Amino acid sequence: MKGKIIKGIGGFYYVFAEKEEIYECKAKGIFRNQNIKPLVGDDVLMDVLDEEAKKGNITDILERKNELIRPAVANVNQALIIFAAAKPAPNLNLLDRFLILMLRQQVETIICFNKKDVVTEKEIGLLEETYRNCGYHTLFTSTYTEEGVASLKEMLAHKTTVLAGPSGVGKSSLVNLLSPEANTKTGEISEKIQRGKHTTRHSELISIGGDGFVMDTPGFSSLYLSDMEKDELKDFFPEFADYASECRFLGCMHLNEPDCKVKEALQIGKISRIRYKNYKDLYEELNQKKKKY
Repeated sequence: MKGKIIKGIGGFYYVFAEKEEIYECKAKGIFRNQNIKPLVGDDVLMDVLDEEAKKGNITDILERKNELIRPAVANVNQALIIFAAAKPAPNLNLLDRFLILMLRQQVETIICFNKKDVVTEKEIGLLEETYRNCGYHTLFTSTYTEEGVASLKEMLAHKTTVLAGPSGVGKSSLVNLLSPEANTKTGEISEKIQRGKHTTRHSELISIGGDGFVMDTPGFSSLYLSDMEKDELKDFFPEFADYASECRFLGCMHLNEPDCKVKEALQIGKISRIRYKNYKDLYEELNQKKKKY
């Protein structure tokens, strides 16, 4: 039987298979011998050992389309990063860190600002301008009025999407609107592993109908770009690309160099001051880190 791993914990893998049934499986020893570790998101073949108890063995891992390191997941089509538009105010430095992380792994990212009902049109306009102008899909939702939820669901249909965002932004409420049965399904897994109430300390896939899945990941409050060189950073701000080739110096960092076309674009409003400040702060962080070692 074919299925998809939606959660892995304690050596057990929970496979979403035919008729939307969830099977508790072990992986055959052959994977250990070949140094292959099943990942959440893997499409697998399994033998059913006990249909009534929904237990089985994973016999084969089908070819992966891709594999992310952070978070560890296979066969991802896109990422969805959720921040509140207000209450709490969005930490855009943290958002930009996540965008860099996904861009490094070549994963297309959608930005969702939730709690649209508690912000002004002016606040919405600033966020929209900041991120749409640098090429990101950006949308605004409200779990209170359900505005934007249908559009979001369309963007997630038929895809496996990594879902992330800090605590308190309405992520769980959005998932419940996207998949009203999500609590039931995750409850089944919680009962199987006898860990009581479901929490998101472990990454898992949640079905949103058909062949669409979202991967719920633990909330994060910080994200360090520890393995990046400071000279690389400029390449992960896509809005710089249109101007960087015209800078006087090859390899211009767009900081203190003369005749920098990126800084000229900044001065006339072609590049977001918010994004540029985050670039400078991240550059300095990487520079200080390098000095320590």
